[in-house]
Amino acid sequence: MWPILLCSIMVVAISIERFLTLRSERIVPTGQLAGVWTQLLSKELDNSEQLAKLRDSSPLGYILAAGISNAGHGRDVMKDSIEESAGQVVHSLERFLAILGSISNTAPLLGLLGTVLGMIQVFADIMLYGTGDASQLAGGISQALITTAAGLTVAIPAMLLHRYFERHVESLVVSLEGQAIKLVDAMHSDLYQPS
Repeated sequence: MWPILLCSIMVVAISIERFLTLRSERIVPTGQLAGVWTQLLSKELDNSEQLAKLRDSSPLGYILAAGISNAGHGRDVMKDSIEESAGQVVHSLERFLAILGSISNTAPLLGLLGTVLGMIQVFADIMLYGTGDASQLAGGISQALITTAAGLTVAIPAMLLHRYFERHVESLVVSLEGQAIKLVDAMHSDLYQPS
């Protein structure tokens, strides 16, 4: 039961951390691309200090700053730098999700192991004392099954949360890609004339 309890604590901790970290407004702030575009047109993002602020503002800002800093080298180089920085952002968005998936797969096995060990003990008691008291035998079997129930109680929410966070990260990645493509298209159109 102790490993299952530890797994349940990890599921709660990871879920709280991911709910706080993966808020859409934190990852893809509303209006950030429009603000960046306005700053580009007014030449406010020409120095490395402003780019550093943009880079630190959000994961979207990190991706946009990578693209802007390489925009002068052509569309392909800009897209490559955006893809590279987006890979780093996606890696950070998926943080702890593998652990959550592993817990959803491991917790039922831990519960089953506890049940098997409990059943071994019940059969050892039968061998020593016989089957004289059926209620005591049923109590031992029911106690052995508690670990399976506990394992499933941890695994089912862990699996649901893992799937939820995976889909949420995929949705965030699509939003990030869309914003980055808009920036690349805008910076390499006739409307934008760098100094």
